[in-house]
Amino acid sequence: MTKIYNIGVEATLEVIGGKWKPVILCHLREGKKRTGELKRLIPNITQKMLTQQLRELEKSGVIIRKAYEQIPPKVEYSLSEYGESLSDILNKLCLWGENHVDLLLTQKEDIVLLKRDS
Repeated sequence: MTKIYNIGVEATLEVIGGKWKPVILCHLREGKKRTGELKRLIPNITQKMLTQQLRELEKSGVIIRKAYEQIPPKVEYSLSEYGESLSDILNKLCLWGENHVDLLLTQKEDIVLLKRDS
């Protein structure tokens, strides 16, 4: 069956859409991360959801999963070359979010941004 997209952003969102995938990808822009590191960086995600999102991103080819044969098991995730092509998009999403937080702060919203993009 032929898959039809009405506009290109639909194809983008199919790969990186949702609440957690862009967050995971933004953290992986900074370098390789183990599952536990990602869980600490994204405290509100459940382990089950993190695992699911990582599998989907790997299946889409935007991240690489490297398993080391050792005890205890060690697995690292990193952006693939294909995933690196999302960096400009992710940078712009982060910057827009920071600007949005700044706007909300001027409106006296009770909001905190723990980390700004570098």
